[in-house]
Amino acid sequence: MRTPLVLLDSASLWFRAFYALPESMTAPDGTPVNAVRGFADMIAKIITDRRPSRFVACLDADWRPAFRVEALPSYKAHRVAEAVTSGPGADAEEVPDTLTPQVPVILELLDALGIATAEAAGYEADDVIGALATAEDRDPVEVVTGDRDLFQLVREEPTPVRVMYTGKGIAKAEFFGPEELAARYGLPVDRAGAAYADMAALRGDPSDGLPGVAGIGEKTAAGLITAVGSVEDLLAALDDPADTRIPTRSRGKLEAAREYLAVAPKVVRVAVDAPVSLDRDDVLPSAPVDLDRVRALQEQWGLSRSVDRLVAALG
Repeated sequence: MRTPLVLLDSASLWFRAFYALPESMTAPDGTPVNAVRGFADMIAKIITDRRPSRFVACLDADWRPAFRVEALPSYKAHRVAEAVTSGPGADAEEVPDTLTPQVPVILELLDALGIATAEAAGYEADDVIGALATAEDRDPVEVVTGDRDLFQLVREEPTPVRVMYTGKGIAKAEFFGPEELAARYGLPVDRAGAAYADMAALRGDPSDGLPGVAGIGEKTAAGLITAVGSVEDLLAALDDPADTRIPTRSRGKLEAAREYLAVAPKVVRVAVDAPVSLDRDDVLPSAPVDLDRVRALQEQWGLSRSVDRLVAALG
């Protein structure tokens, strides 16, 4: 059995760490480091429990990509806090003020440890993860995330892809492959990942500004996708009055949402062709590449045992 390639949805984890731990965790200068310490502890546990041979911390180069906003202007629109000064019309995601300065510390720590990071200009971390997972033809892949959107990546071939879902925390993480996903949501096991993405498009997601189809809930959406196929198949079925796979009540609701359904797949499905750039080889080091800098960061930011645990996990 080959050891896995772990793909980390980094922002998902440092947000969770930030909200799980008190801001009273501070550096010697009083700067909160709760997200840094929590993130380090999460990585240490993942490495200890999963023993990956390869590890990539995936990053958002653009949390609200232009191609998704062009398709659906409401996409993440409610998360926009204020225009940034880096360019006219650009937007910034609302991030807690005390989390923002912790992110560079996390990235510097990853760099000193020698843990690879990856991003793709104009794309989200979901797309980076999707591109790397889809292209992997050697090792099993484990995607670590608190975002259900990435359930769409599960597969068996050519290498298995599983999602380690941390919605209830790392200690209570759930593992999803095609069988688990199909059982949880009532989807066909042979295309569980793709079916999940299409079900999610119908169901909608207010947290991402996806309206979904009014009056179509998760159970009905899963039934429609199972019976008919993809969103594109549903649209084709709507054009055929003789197609009886869509119940009359649902047909009217889908007709009313036809304009949304035409663009939803482009927004919901991850861009598996994203041009990913890694800062280094993805092999997980057996020791920090720059232990002196790791120890300096540990002292500067008061990271104490969190860094000790992470260094020990590598070893």
